[in-house]
Amino acid sequence: ISARRNERRANRGEVANPYGSAFWFCYLANTALMIAVSILFRYADFVIGYLGGTEQDLGLIVGIGMIGAILMRVVQGVGIDHYGPRTVWLICLLLFIASTGWHLLIGSVDGPSIYLARALFATSVAGCFGASLTYISLKVPPQRVAEMVGTLGTSGFVGLAIGPAIGDLFFGSETITRGEINRMFVAAAVMGCVSFVCAAAATRGQTRRERRRRPPLLAVVRRYHPGVVLLVAAAMGLGVGLPHVFLKSYVDDLDIPRIRTFFWIYAATAFLVRIRTRRITEQMGFRPVILMGLGSLAASMLAYMPVKSEWQLVFPALFAGVAHAFLFPAVVAAGGARFPVRYRGVATTLTLALFDVGNCFGQPLVGTMIVTSRRLELPSYPLMFATVAATMLSVAGFYAWRTSPALVAQRQSRRAARRAGATVNGRLVSLQD
Repeated sequence: ISARRNERRANRGEVANPYGSAFWFCYLANTALMIAVSILFRYADFVIGYLGGTEQDLGLIVGIGMIGAILMRVVQGVGIDHYGPRTVWLICLLLFIASTGWHLLIGSVDGPSIYLARALFATSVAGCFGASLTYISLKVPPQRVAEMVGTLGTSGFVGLAIGPAIGDLFFGSETITRGEINRMFVAAAVMGCVSFVCAAAATRGQTRRERRRRPPLLAVVRRYHPGVVLLVAAAMGLGVGLPHVFLKSYVDDLDIPRIRTFFWIYAATAFLVRIRTRRITEQMGFRPVILMGLGSLAASMLAYMPVKSEWQLVFPALFAGVAHAFLFPAVVAAGGARFPVRYRGVATTLTLALFDVGNCFGQPLVGTMIVTSRRLELPSYPLMFATVAATMLSVAGFYAWRTSPALVAQRQSRRAARRAGATVNGRLVSLQD
């Protein structure tokens, strides 16, 4: 029996010990890419400090750029399932390196160039993380997907701890210069190259699955979509992505020079919580973990409001780290729980696409809210943080209601009744024939 089980796992591409050399090369590739991405958390210095834009410009550039990521998600799931994660991953890393180089040529916040460069950046990052998550998830049975996604996700926290500190090193004067901006983007490109080498090593020898006839993508999504989990993914995108975009402009308002303290605490907290609770969804299920994550995300927004000095960034960082540690693996695993293994690429990218939707619509709204509040002489950032916190709590309440055991049992009973009715009708038709 054990031999037959191992043979079935091998046929599906699963391995008995998922923490082999391929996993650790994948871990290094993701760490290097996250260092590159988090070096660019000072993107506000580029848009606002150097190019002379506003928070509204920043939100629009990031939000419109996310359209590229969403479009990437539309084709990525099918692309991964068709060509394999290796091909998609390596191509996207090359696009990432190209996008950072493109930014070296941009000298104005006006015009399409900065929007297109940001769209290429977002598209490539979406492709890299989607391919790496799918590659790892295909190595294990479904009940261990959350564990593997969570463990691989700690690589992002390592990158979060290193990247912002490197970014801070490039900016030493009050007046931001072109040289400082260029060093930031070149450093990101170098780490992209490191990620490419590690990703190639991680996926070396990967065999493409036998191609089989597949139904249309929309039919697959319609049949297996996880429902309200997609709303949670969008809310998570807004909440988790917000400090990556607006933290630098917020601390500038408070005359706080550095953001590395926030990301050190954020990364350390998320790393430790993720490692300690890597199998929590197996023990408790998705629902309580997602609710704890959304609650922590709301608490982090409220904890930004009393910040007056750098050390006080510790408090929102703690809550944000806990939220990220709980939410990401739980939401990705819950989003793919209903999908068959052969559609795991579609499942992962669908969930991540909603994460991008939250950024696409949320970040421009946040930037507009900040600028509008300032014009109306209202407390711009406190009002924004309170609004986002209320949004997180509203989504948590709706998710709790839709996934309550009584309501779930009711929906299952209705589905069973419909299936029974369809079976009876089918038999009657057969008898009449």
